[in-house]
Amino acid sequence: MNLFADIRALVIESLGALVAEDALPEGLDFTNVTVEPPRDPAHGDMATNAAMVLAKPAGMRPREIATGLAAKLAEDARVDQAEVAGPGFLNLRLMPFVWQGVVKSALQEGVGFGRSDMGQGQKVNVEFVSANPTGPLHVGHTRGAVFGDALASLLDFTGHDVTREYYINDGGAQVDVLARSVYLRYLEANGQEVAFEDGTYPGDYLIPVGKALKEKVGDAYVGKDEQHWLQDVREFATEAMMQLIRADLAALGVEMDRYFSEKSLYGSGRIEEAIAKLQERGLIYKGVPEPPKGKMPEDWEPREQTLFRSTAHGDDVDRPIMKSDGSWTYFAPDIAYHYDKIARGYDALIDVLGADHSGYVKRMKAAVEALSDGQVPLDIKLIQLVRLFRNGTPFKMSKRAGTFVTLRDVVDQVGRDVTRFVMLTRKNDAPLDFDFARVLEQSRDNPVFYVQYAHARVCSVMRKARVAGHDVSDAALQGADLGKLDHEAELTLAKKLAEWPRLVEIAARGHEPHRVAFYLYDLAGTFHALWNKGNELHGLRFLQEDDEATSQAKIALIRATAVVISAGLAILGVTPAEEMR
Repeated sequence: MNLFADIRALVIESLGALVAEDALPEGLDFTNVTVEPPRDPAHGDMATNAAMVLAKPAGMRPREIATGLAAKLAEDARVDQAEVAGPGFLNLRLMPFVWQGVVKSALQEGVGFGRSDMGQGQKVNVEFVSANPTGPLHVGHTRGAVFGDALASLLDFTGHDVTREYYINDGGAQVDVLARSVYLRYLEANGQEVAFEDGTYPGDYLIPVGKALKEKVGDAYVGKDEQHWLQDVREFATEAMMQLIRADLAALGVEMDRYFSEKSLYGSGRIEEAIAKLQERGLIYKGVPEPPKGKMPEDWEPREQTLFRSTAHGDDVDRPIMKSDGSWTYFAPDIAYHYDKIARGYDALIDVLGADHSGYVKRMKAAVEALSDGQVPLDIKLIQLVRLFRNGTPFKMSKRAGTFVTLRDVVDQVGRDVTRFVMLTRKNDAPLDFDFARVLEQSRDNPVFYVQYAHARVCSVMRKARVAGHDVSDAALQGADLGKLDHEAELTLAKKLAEWPRLVEIAARGHEPHRVAFYLYDLAGTFHALWNKGNELHGLRFLQEDDEATSQAKIALIRATAVVISAGLAILGVTPAEEMR
């Protein structure tokens, strides 16, 4: 049930009736007609812009259209009042039974309340994390992992066919550095003194990898030139790091559907195939790239290279895909990787990247547009930095990692659920402050606690109701006399529940899972307000002595609230709390 969609359908139907009566001209486009909550709740329950968007094409004044539309809408039993405001806005107030019906729908549909077929089975690839396999995931990766996983769940909830994918960056020079760093730990495991030079990875996390390599090959690589061991150690180290990364993701509750190796593109002909596709479109040429903007690198020289004419598809400059020495730039395998996604039949692609990849956006969108003939959209979501604090003081770095705070550091200290929720309390392109002490506070200022406390309070009422002998089974609550929910505070909570299906679709369209976290906080606030009023007014208490029917109705309302909280938390990958500790 999506009440806002239902009322919009009523508005469109009423507009059609006005057309049939010649009160509106034929041929009007109703696409941009919306029904949404008014900015000020005092103005009503819903508002429509119909008169404002149709006035110009209809050649009429907005108030004239709004007045006729208001009369039509008022004929519907669901509409209590339809009032014209200002130059032609139309505010609606709905009958109480409409909001009571939302409660019943939430109970009948359970955690599926708010699900939609908006996606119509569209195949979507969400690529996220994709960290270099050179060490454990750090806190920045944590935010990207939570965002990508929650976005995938949100799209699944709205009828998309989603694939979660991790791109293993194992084709670059950084993996050689990893291999050399592991080799040093291997020598150390063989009893030798070693020194980590600049450019190697000194973190303690490589100690067990060096020991494992010794267990596998003994001293076979000791004293040998790297030509004898580099390739083998590279593969061994990459696999060891990917096992560590998979374990880190599992600790965060993230499970990928597919891992794709960059290295698999080399020597397979797939890079050449993708570039040939661009060549066919006249988008590959020889030329000298423009000098980098900003501070000029000392080693930059104007050399002829093979370029992709990305400016033909919205980029600022054309991009090199092959260096003057004939080797591929890093951009070439990225093009091939996305071409592989297109070839796999995805209808839409989403890349979740760190904010340091902002320069990557236009060139990659240009490549995907060119390779798919504009048929496969690519949305790139940039994840801003996470700033770590403890009681307002910047948090120190991790000795284990050597240079950064790891995903495990965060999860081990505050837990998976807290980590995931907090990572979604800001929009992805805004910096996020993560205070290890404050995220565990039991206060309204801590959104994790505030939402979980609402769910736990509902569970507490349910337990007390059973002890008191009330039938609070789902079947009984679905049959409750919801007409007894007539207080403004109760209807306000029901109205907030009605926003959930609409919110889910808005969040999915914008690829914005943080909206779910924001909504849950607001819903929890509305619930807690009703709870507090019950402390003042006996008639608002959820358990009414010697009144089974009224108690069932009130419990039905808060049970529906818990259902929506559970559904929202499931999208975020958070387990709802049944009691607070």
